[in-house]
Formats: sequence, C-alpha cells, structure tokens
Amino acid sequence: MKKLLLASVAMTAGTAAMAQEEIPLGIILGFTGPIESLTQHMGDGAELAITEVNESGLLLDGATVTPIRGDSTCVDSGAATAVAEQQINGDGIKGIVGAACSGATTAILSNVAVPNGMVMISPSATSPALSSADDNGLFFRTAPSDARQGVVMAEILLEQGVESVAVTYTNNDYGKGLADAFEAAYTEMGGEITISASHEDGKADYSAEVGALSAAGGDRLVVAGYVDQGGAGIVRSAIDTGAFDTFHFPDGMIGTSLTDQFGDEIEGSTGQHPGTDSDGVDMFAELVGDAFDSTSPFTPESYDAAALIMLAMQAAGSTEPSDYMGEIENVANAPGEEIYPGELAKALELIAAGEDVDYVGASAVELVNGGESAGNYREIVIEGGEITTVQYR
Repeated sequence: MKKLLLASVAMTAGTAAMAQEEIPLGIILGFTGPIESLTQHMGDGAELAITEVNESGLLLDGATVTPIRGDSTCVDSGAATAVAEQQINGDGIKGIVGAACSGATTAILSNVAVPNGMVMISPSATSPALSSADDNGLFFRTAPSDARQGVVMAEILLEQGVESVAVTYTNNDYGKGLADAFEAAYTEMGGEITISASHEDGKADYSAEVGALSAAGGDRLVVAGYVDQGGAGIVRSAIDTGAFDTFHFPDGMIGTSLTDQFGDEIEGSTGQHPGTDSDGVDMFAELVGDAFDSTSPFTPESYDAAALIMLAMQAAGSTEPSDYMGEIENVANAPGEEIYPGELAKALELIAAGEDVDYVGASAVELVNGGESAGNYREIVIEGGEITTVQYR
C-alpha cells in the first residue's frame, strides 16, 4: 500500500510539474539570406500553431511552448550549426522546426541534431539527398523531395509544348539536387536540355552566365535558384540582354518578391511550388487573416511542422525527442479523426482521451518512407504581372 501511495504522490507531483513546464521550441530558418522574403512568413506560420496550442491550455496538462527563432542564413553551414548548438545546449529546446534550406538542414542534422538526439521537421528543405541521410529517425519534412519536383516540372513543361530548355541552378545541395532530378525526368520524357550550368549567389554581374545560357539556346530558361539572390540576378540579366523572355521557376524562386522585382517583364513565365487545394488551405487562410501571407511558399508547411511536433509530444506524454519521435508519423497519418488548421485544441483533447488523429493540416500532410512528405504541387503562371494558379498536382 505504501508503494502505491508513493507512486500516486509521484504521479501527482509529476503532473503538477508538467503543468508548469515551459517547452522551448527552435524555429531555425534563413531569416537573412537568399530566401529571406519567404522565411518571415514561414516563421509566423510556425508561431501561429504554437499560439493556438498555448491558448488551448491542453498540451501536457497546461505546458506552454516558447518559440525561439534562430537564423541559419541558408548559405553558411557554420552559422547554421552554431545557432542549433546554442539552442540545444543553451536554450534547452525540445525540437526544431527547420531548417529552411537544404545545405543548412544537412549541416544541422549531421553535426548537431543526430549527436544530440534532436528531432527536426523541415518545412522547406527539399534536397533528394536528405531522403537517405543518416538521421537515426530524427528527421522529417512537410515539403516533398525535389526528386518529385523534378518530375512535376518536367511534366508541366512538356505539356506546354516546351521541348528544349536551358537550366541554371544555384551551386549548392538544393540547386544541384533539383537540377539533376529535373534533367533525369525531362530527358526520359523526351525533352532536351541544351545546357545545365551552376551559378554562384552574391554576384553583382551575371552577364557571363547568361551569355553561356543564351548561346546554348532553348525554348525557356529554367532558373533553379533563389528569389532574393543569384536567381533574381540571372533573370534580370537575361531580360536586359534579351537572352530569354520567359522562364520556369521552381519553388525557391516563387514569392511576392519575384513579381515585386519583375512584374509583367516575366509575363507568361511558369513554375511550381509545394501546395494543395485541400480544405485545409482555406481554413489556414481564414485562421491567418491579414496577419501575414498564408499563401507564401512553405508557410502552410511551417504551421504543420510545428503542429506535428506538439501533437506528437501529447501522444507520447513527453517533451523528450527520444520519446515523441516515434509518434510523429502516427499523428500525421490515418487512421484517426482528420485535423485541420484551427483544430489543434480538438486534436490535443482527442489524443489525451486515447483517440487517434489524422493530421491533415494546412498542406494535406501525409508522411511516407520514414518521414518523407508525399507532397502536392501548385502550378503557377505569371499573368498581368501577378502569380496566378493554373492547377494543383
């Protein structure tokens, strides 16, 4: 009887401690650097999920999640590693939403997350190489791999009758991985790549790169770069020299910054980025209101990444990554009651009652093959100087 009483007292004390717990959660994105016009909205998306959970008071008997932002820069692996080390060893974070860019994500995963047993869910790191990374089951992503984006991009171009393209890609894990995936798919489907050449970010003049692309020719120029860096420089040089007048843009190039810079100068250009027309999209937009841009690329995926971490903690009854990592796919996938943006309190209640949930979220989340996003894409075209939707794939 004494042992039972002691166990009861310990459980009560543990519950009381949990009720007072503050859970630091890292949000490590490239808040400066080549996609900085996207990452503010992404951070806001993740923090919206955190606010929703905190206001419910239902996570682990009233625990509060504290978001801690960190700047990976996207381009400096040393800086990305340092900020992750600080958050883990200094701030005591219990999970990471991030990183944003593939190179920074790879650096944090191998140098910091795996050695420290830290869960990462990236909303936007899309390099195919991450699918086979030695991650000890700690890495997940809510955006699909570029292995799939390469196929989707090839299908879009060939359906439009674009049978030859020149390709330029940013010289890093993201650019090279996407360019390789696209080349394999496009040529297998019968398309011709006249040239596939890397470019460096941060240059003031891209006339030499554009000259080589122009000499090779092609019906369209594919720019697998960054909208706030070298990709934009390539587009500006191509327009100014008349080398190309239409472009195809993968996800790293799509955002309001693209049309702010070029408007109707890129009329008729096309592209794609992760996106869906599921019910969750409209619900997310309604939840966001005018607080930030809910349609900005990878913003829905950021909300979902944060939500999955917190729901997995609830399912595990623990904030420790080693405990909740195994619950992430369980809460993300069927069976269970479908959960959409604005319904995180409902999900927490169901989980606490021992019920299953199927988190659909803002981006129609489904995790496959050990944490990979099955993924959907929004096909876009520039019309009237604005990004408009063609269809979803």
